[in-house]
Amino acid sequence: MWKGFPELLCRATGCPGLVYDRLGYGQSSPLTQTRTIDYMHDYARQELPRVLEAVIPGKTFILIGHSDGGSISLIYGAGHKNRQAPLLKGIITEAAHVFVEPETIAGIEAADLAWQAGKLKGLAKYHGDKTESLFKAWADTWLTSWFKHWNIEALLPEITVPLLAIQGEDDQYGSTAQVDAIVQQSSGPAEGKMIKDCQHTPHLEAQEAVLRQMTGFINRLS
Repeated sequence: MWKGFPELLCRATGCPGLVYDRLGYGQSSPLTQTRTIDYMHDYARQELPRVLEAVIPGKTFILIGHSDGGSISLIYGAGHKNRQAPLLKGIITEAAHVFVEPETIAGIEAADLAWQAGKLKGLAKYHGDKTESLFKAWADTWLTSWFKHWNIEALLPEITVPLLAIQGEDDQYGSTAQVDAIVQQSSGPAEGKMIKDCQHTPHLEAQEAVLRQMTGFINRLS
């Protein structure tokens, strides 16, 4: 779903980049277990550390995550017990969630209806024969009554690295309260950027603006 954006960002900053498919996504293995309320914690504290250790051991890095990936980046950044924590130099989130809002539920319900109507078949381009199981795992989890209590705000004060939180002003899955919470509750230097005329994927809908924001943030860290 990032398409060519990572390559553009690498060129703009002069930094190498690593893009990977989480378990169940893209070219990775399919999901084999039912998701729980802590499924993003599992990605952040089990899968992500293993990927980093295997591919870029001992190297400093900046995490960039979109939607669930943004939330996973925040959870990872709050993991003081992670031995890779000193290597993390910054976090960029795009359309991340730290709690569930009415807007979130309404947006996912609309996406579920679109799926049932066959309007999201294009996702198969990215996820192949895993598309249906992946979509249902996402939608069904977020729409269950118990997931409405999901909240990672308590972790935000544990984040001390510089942070940039980006979100589209018209994001169909969340309000500005998400960015406000991330910026106000994290302990390190943090800034929030709301992108005009954008919904849930600013890096595709407002590519130049997002590229400029991310490049500036990364260059300041350098």
